[in-house]
Amino acid sequence: MNRREWLAGAVASGAMASVAAAKEADTSPARVSSLPGKADFPLAERRTYLNNAGYHPLSIQAARAVQDYLERRTGGAKEPDWDVSARVREDFAAIVNARPREVGYVTSTMAGENLVVASLGLGRGGGNVVTDALHFEGSLYLYGSLKSRGLDVRVVRPREWRIDLRDLERAIDRETKLVAISLVSFLNGFQHDLKAVSDLAHARGAFVYADIIQAAGAIPIDVGAAGVDFAACASYKWLMGDFGLGFLYVREDRLERLPRVQYGWRQFEDFEYHMLPGDPPGEFPATWRQRGGTPGHFDLGTFSRTAEACLAHSLPLIRRIGPATIQTHAQSMTARLQKELPRLGYEPLTPAESRSPIVAYVVKDPEAVKAKLARADVEVKIEQHYMRVSPSIYNDQGDVDRLLNALS
Repeated sequence: MNRREWLAGAVASGAMASVAAAKEADTSPARVSSLPGKADFPLAERRTYLNNAGYHPLSIQAARAVQDYLERRTGGAKEPDWDVSARVREDFAAIVNARPREVGYVTSTMAGENLVVASLGLGRGGGNVVTDALHFEGSLYLYGSLKSRGLDVRVVRPREWRIDLRDLERAIDRETKLVAISLVSFLNGFQHDLKAVSDLAHARGAFVYADIIQAAGAIPIDVGAAGVDFAACASYKWLMGDFGLGFLYVREDRLERLPRVQYGWRQFEDFEYHMLPGDPPGEFPATWRQRGGTPGHFDLGTFSRTAEACLAHSLPLIRRIGPATIQTHAQSMTARLQKELPRLGYEPLTPAESRSPIVAYVVKDPEAVKAKLARADVEVKIEQHYMRVSPSIYNDQGDVDRLLNALS
């Protein structure tokens, strides 16, 4: 087996097969004059896929970027592009209106939130945390576990599937160390007013953390204008990347108040030994220069280069299209679902004013609904008595028709 044969086997998947079939497709930056269609996302050609809040399909172009990286790593004519990290960081920073030095790499959204919690020393020395019941389930597990160890955790429950800012206000006091929320709830698409939450928390001396995995790339975000202290997300949802790589945003003026809680080689540069023949002498075996910004505080070691290769394609695409355009496109479908699905007997769990790409409904007979959708080859999320629909840039009204027809 030669190198190319081995590589073909190693990366075999539906997406990779589509890469070969679409070898001549134009992927230059000038190509994007409208939203990508299903031909760019092979999974969406095989079935009606409306579960992008679960994970977003890879595009042919992102898969090709991964293939190119793997070919280079297996001895191709060129070295991998090791400088791509700076561009990926810059592109993500631009999408959320942050400075590149305020953005670090993490393996997942939960890794980012855990780093924030550890750096703030929550669970030691008193104080409380305020969160809400629409925050991510992994986060509720995190704070519930800290509560069982003695931390004062206050969970605000929704009213009519919204988190009322007045309820948050009643929960936050001068002893609150952190207010932790999801900007857009994975459960039902409810969206916080992030600036209002930040202003409220800061007035009482608390930090704000926002899980932005269901927002980044899908709706306009301005972390600078909102004043949020910390935010994190993985890349396999609306950023159209893959598992194993995400971003942690930390406002630069907050770093001096945060101790480093983990240490790794990506936090320093200009490393110099003082023990090898010819080295200048030194009391310690080596010296280095501390990196600044969020990477110097929180980046650790290796990360998924294949996920980064996906992002090197998808983030520029998102920037060219614009999150506002992506949001408007999704809204053309979610607004119709909000109108039509209640007529079919599905009680909405998403506020009518929602502008996120997620809508959710009560399902009285989940198994029957799953069977209907399976027959129609339509995929949404159904869990317990709950259905979530989340269209993306390649979806269209025909997909909505197929869902509604299947449920009629």
